[in-house]
Amino acid sequence: MNASLTESEQTSKSANSAEIVGTDVRKTYPVLEMSCAACAVSVESILQHTPGVTNASVNYANQSALVQFDPKVVTESDLQQAVQAGGYDIVVVGEDPLQIQQEAQQRAYERLKQRTIWAVLLSIPVVVVGMFFMQWPYAPWVGMLFSAPVVFWLGRSYFVNAWKQARQGRSNMDTLVALSTGIAFLFSTFNTIYPAFWLSRGLMPHVYFEAASVVIAFVSLGKLLEERAKSNTSTAIRQLMNRQPKIVHLLAPDGTEREATLAEVRVGDLLSVRPGEQIPVDGPVESGQSYVDESMLSGEPVPVEKTAGSSLFAGTINQKGSFRMRAAKVGNDTMLAHIVRMVQEAQGSKAPVQKLVDKIAGVFVPVVIGIAVLTFVIWLLVGDTHAPGGNAFAQALLTSVTVLVIACPCALGLATPTAIMVGIGKGAENNILIKDAESLELGQRVNAVVLDKTGTITQGQPVVTDFTWATGSSNQDRLRQILLSLESQSEHPLAEAVVKYLKVDTKPLTLDSFESLTGRGVMGKADGQTYFVGNERLLKEMTSRLGDVISFGLEASKEMSSPKRDVISAARTIIYFADEHQLLATLSIADPIKSSSASAIKTLQERGIEVHLLTGDNPGTAKTVADSVGIKQFLAEALPTDKAEYIKRLQAKGKIVAMVGDGINDAQALAQADVSMAMGKGSDIAMDVAKMTLLTSDLASVPNALQLSKRTVRIIHQNLFWAFVYNLIGIPIAAGVLYPAFGFLLNPMMAGAAMALSSVSVVMNSLRLRM
Repeated sequence: MNASLTESEQTSKSANSAEIVGTDVRKTYPVLEMSCAACAVSVESILQHTPGVTNASVNYANQSALVQFDPKVVTESDLQQAVQAGGYDIVVVGEDPLQIQQEAQQRAYERLKQRTIWAVLLSIPVVVVGMFFMQWPYAPWVGMLFSAPVVFWLGRSYFVNAWKQARQGRSNMDTLVALSTGIAFLFSTFNTIYPAFWLSRGLMPHVYFEAASVVIAFVSLGKLLEERAKSNTSTAIRQLMNRQPKIVHLLAPDGTEREATLAEVRVGDLLSVRPGEQIPVDGPVESGQSYVDESMLSGEPVPVEKTAGSSLFAGTINQKGSFRMRAAKVGNDTMLAHIVRMVQEAQGSKAPVQKLVDKIAGVFVPVVIGIAVLTFVIWLLVGDTHAPGGNAFAQALLTSVTVLVIACPCALGLATPTAIMVGIGKGAENNILIKDAESLELGQRVNAVVLDKTGTITQGQPVVTDFTWATGSSNQDRLRQILLSLESQSEHPLAEAVVKYLKVDTKPLTLDSFESLTGRGVMGKADGQTYFVGNERLLKEMTSRLGDVISFGLEASKEMSSPKRDVISAARTIIYFADEHQLLATLSIADPIKSSSASAIKTLQERGIEVHLLTGDNPGTAKTVADSVGIKQFLAEALPTDKAEYIKRLQAKGKIVAMVGDGINDAQALAQADVSMAMGKGSDIAMDVAKMTLLTSDLASVPNALQLSKRTVRIIHQNLFWAFVYNLIGIPIAAGVLYPAFGFLLNPMMAGAAMALSSVSVVMNSLRLRM
């Protein structure tokens, strides 16, 4: 690695790392200025049609573009210019692209928040005047004064985005909002300034300023909720990157030690790692011994012993010992950098789920425009003989505007966000935090749930489950004090479980001496007697050294050997406590299964959902836990990449997969899954990647969350159905289809009232979720 690289450049490389694919480069870029799923489609189309680009995938949820391109044909600047020409932008330069994107998203969120607040505040007097003071002579002017900034300043983004879509030959919700509010405002302005035009023709000059401003306010509120969900999508990536230390202890060939930045480390360098520090790079232990917390990779809470020759991985955490390591992989070659890259790609490679309303709007907008134009033409042709007052042009204009007003997307715009808002609120009441609408909408389709073991099915912390005294052990209170004192000084990670268990009713004493026995346990002296605490290997050494007296714990006693066989079959760890003459006690340590796990898994299976178990633990433990909770499919000794690949295989079979995990090692799998859930007591990174957080860490929340999704989507579909029934009935009536037979015409004011009624019905239907 180039030693001249700055620390920030090193961070940037990890955040925006490139992968070589043949002669191509594959790289993820943050995207700016996207406001809807259709924007992501536009950016993707622009990139895919740029010469030199092999493939491009744009993800609206995390605002990123994964681009594979030939650097000999197209440069990063060319990509940026192509995207900018379409009205968007990508970040290709800068020390930290993710930071640039995050700051831009935060600024956009704050701007939208201010615009939404002002749109609501300015809409209130317009609605009050329009509904209750219609006969006041100055009512139209007040409405125009307050609604003008709402429509053309606070709502300008809808007009800008509608123009962007029009340039691409597309239309979406923004097109409908801009078209209906713009026409309603302009028509009302004309009626306010030139009321005589209608009065002279025997028609009332109605205004619809409240309809225009309320639509902007409501739709902006929905956008604000959406922006809040995705404003910090890069947080998980940044936290993963921050697991590497910024400063390392570099050893020179002459043995002198100096502090250096991570960017200065090269392959072959010798590094010193002290207690409590993060491992800076991948490589083997050169000398020394310690325990390292590798839960980032395995998910298992018990740190792993490391001695000379053992492999170390960047981002894992050293415990109490010190050692020297040799740098084997640095920068983008480390396991941590690989996890960061895979999380980015898993998030960015998923096809964006385009909102149903945007899909509908893509068809609905041109249809409504076509009906409005057709209405105008028909009334213009036949109006001279059939129009009220015989004024064909005036009636043609009035009916066509009525069509556009009644098609105003208030109910359509509220259909999804109101149901989502109520659904998210209901989830919060049940300790389920839902980040975005996509996961809530997709949850009802889940037919496979993948569970992590440690911290998800189990408690995630080793505890003493059995404490058995050997027959003949006397003065047990004093022996408990000695055991507590020995384990209090032990560096072994399982010693903490013993200390926690004993200190409830026991106080330690002062030992005469203490010695750590690497890889076996500890020994110490008290009251002139030597005591040992350790594993079976230590007990066997003592047996060979001291004779058959101590072999009591291994073979001679049925009382001790039977529990030993039971706990081993239950995937527990056995610790032996002995003195120089006999085995005194055995302790069983395990990570207990949560009380609600089995019933929650049974509920999922009864609903026809497959349940899978993935764990970094050994096959024996995995099988024991799986059998205990009724899971048939499981994968043991799974690394983060293995978990993500397992989910990919399920998705390839057509499964909609939900992943439930709590650790950093689950981040990649959570990002890959269709629906991701993190345990509230788990790592911050898992919660940042996941789209749902189960605050109580209770597995029973999983079926509850999926059921809530099902109810919410049902309400959304009902809302959309009634919104369209309203349009299917209202638009023909507004066009004048009843006039020839019944002489009935729907004026724009009645159309506005009907629109308001449809909005109220949508909100009331959404509130049923609270029941």
